[in-house]
Amino acid sequence: MTIPLPKWLMLRYSILWNKLGDKEFNRSDAIKALKKDKMLNITLSKLRQSGWLEMKLHPKDARKRLYLLNKPEEIIRKMEKG
Repeated sequence: MTIPLPKWLMLRYSILWNKLGDKEFNRSDAIKALKKDKMLNITLSKLRQSGWLEMKLHPKDARKRLYLLNKPEEIIRKMEKG
């Protein structure tokens, strides 16, 4: 399920999308993109819970995570369907 984001979270999604687009990224990439935002863990968690971000385990190190932002147009289509 995809739900609309609050303004503070939409701002962070926009920054991540502009810097990283639709390629996989890790936590370090997100830190660089968000300029060491202290709310990084909350941001990634809320984006995932809201359906705006996919997460999977790193294939070589299960302690690490890889992230992929859902495309804005896909998110809009999902929200239209309800």
